[in-house]
Amino acid sequence: MALKRRKTKARNPFANIKKGALHRQLGISPGVDIPRTLLRKIKATTVGRTVTNPTKRGKRKIKVTPLLKRRVQFALNFGK
Repeated sequence: MALKRRKTKARNPFANIKKGALHRQLGISPGVDIPRTLLRKIKATTVGRTVTNPTKRGKRKIKVTPLLKRRVQFALNFGK
């Protein structure tokens, strides 16, 4: 008796992305670009620390979480 192989669906790496989540988390309105200096500063900071926003957009103090770091890394890789 031959075993049947199930076809696995190709996983889409962009399936779990929530549009505008980084904007909401940083307190920046969706129509405004997120400054690269802020993204780089968040990326360089360790988890659990707070970052002060060097620009005048969004929240002034931001707590760095693992989810925020993942969203920032995605934005730096795939941003315009």
